[in-house]
Amino acid sequence: MTRSDVPGVPDFDAWVAARGPALLRLAYTLTGERADAEDVVQDALSRALPRWERISRVDDPDAYVRRMVVNAHVSWWRRFRRRESPVEEVRPTGAAPAADAGLAGERDRLWRACRALPEAQRTAVVLRYYEQLEYAEIAALTGVREGSVRSRVSRGLAALRVELGEREEER
Repeated sequence: MTRSDVPGVPDFDAWVAARGPALLRLAYTLTGERADAEDVVQDALSRALPRWERISRVDDPDAYVRRMVVNAHVSWWRRFRRRESPVEEVRPTGAAPAADAGLAGERDRLWRACRALPEAQRTAVVLRYYEQLEYAEIAALTGVREGSVRSRVSRGLAALRVELGEREEER
């Protein structure tokens, strides 16, 4: 008997086909790199598959798997953070957007500023404003108190305002 043959359990493949793009977008906003996001989602889904019968019966399987994506990202981040080593000079990864690049340039500036945030702040800001989750949902998803989530979001937004404000003054 396959998983899709169990009565009342949605088919895992169909669920992934429907929700996979949203999970990938979430992972991309957390990691900042498409390849890393794909790895994080693959890791989360590979852990979800053997547990799918149980996961599909929880109140909100989407939230459950989103939490798995966040956890996979945190594990990935901790694992690879140890491999980083400081260098004397940082080389830019790409050209700065031209002043007349318009909306694409603004998005690029905002994205670079988000990527510069500490991990906990970036995660909280992404879940609050990109995923549009409430503070209580973010607290449940990340395993911290709601007050900590509010603090992380507030500090993240303050850092973004400073970073983006400084850049506008330089023009």
